[in-house]
Amino acid sequence: MKITITDIARAANVAKSTVSKVLNDSPSISAETKDRVRKIMKDMNYTPSSMATRLAKQNTFNIGLLIDMSQEQAYLNPFFYNIMVGIESAIGPRHYDLTVVNVQASETQEERHYMKRLVMSKRIDGLITNNSILTAEDAERLQKLSFPYVSMGEYTDSEVSWVDFDNEKGGRMLTEHLLSQAYRNIAFVGGVQGERLFSKRFQGYAQTLQEAGLPLLAEWNARGIADEELGYREAAGLLAQAAPPDALVCMNNQVAYGVLRAAKVLGLQVPRDLGIATFDDEPYSSYISPSLTSLKINTYELGACAGQMVTDRIEQPDLQHKGVLLEPEIIVRDSTRRN
Repeated sequence: MKITITDIARAANVAKSTVSKVLNDSPSISAETKDRVRKIMKDMNYTPSSMATRLAKQNTFNIGLLIDMSQEQAYLNPFFYNIMVGIESAIGPRHYDLTVVNVQASETQEERHYMKRLVMSKRIDGLITNNSILTAEDAERLQKLSFPYVSMGEYTDSEVSWVDFDNEKGGRMLTEHLLSQAYRNIAFVGGVQGERLFSKRFQGYAQTLQEAGLPLLAEWNARGIADEELGYREAAGLLAQAAPPDALVCMNNQVAYGVLRAAKVLGLQVPRDLGIATFDDEPYSSYISPSLTSLKINTYELGACAGQMVTDRIEQPDLQHKGVLLEPEIIVRDSTRRN
């Protein structure tokens, strides 16, 4: 029969809470009592469970995931659900639950701020956030509290643990592929200026063009909220120019769908007249016609890595902060397969 913490407490003639404190080496328990209880544990061949140890620490077994519903489009995207499943795959086996918390951009009242609602009130043990939500001020407050948290998205403004895909490399991969298919006049569609994700993706695209000795034209960089309507509207304008681009790098699938619609209306053949390459591969890139050349961002892997990192930080508070870049994968399909 498995020996429990109750059996140890009975044999040592102490309270269960005392045994729990011994397990966690609490300074409130005398050295003599610790030695006596530990000897009984050894004699009875007792192995403490990780659950019992964490209960002694009064953990809530909750990980908070911050989202900002003012960025509604991002959370209606199927990728978000893949991220949540990835997080659950990492934290579930370690007995944590996931609590999704809406952080509205307009939320300015101190009593409603997530720091007070979740962190200071000890409703969660750790936090997963996004680099578009995490401010330098909040990062500093979390650091001072030694509170475990992880940013999904590269964060270099301060010492923060983060995980992200190498979006700059992804921009390079898509642009290099288009160049390999003899496209030379390549535009970039979608993304908001100053947004970290856009900045990295655009940087990889721009550097690759410059290294190839090709022009980087301001009028070929169509920026804005990356959705299907933007893709349609901006592609229609770009492709109606006297000297239009012959290929487009799209910020995401939604933009690419709009670009395909514009190409059809204008009577352009893809990939003969226009090459289309896009970030993000799901959910329909392989099913539409022509199928889309895409950069696969495995958001399940992103969530799983974030979940692993935050639980590691909860259980090993002295871990050094680190950044992890995951590798993207290009999937070549009909929308660019010209050679």
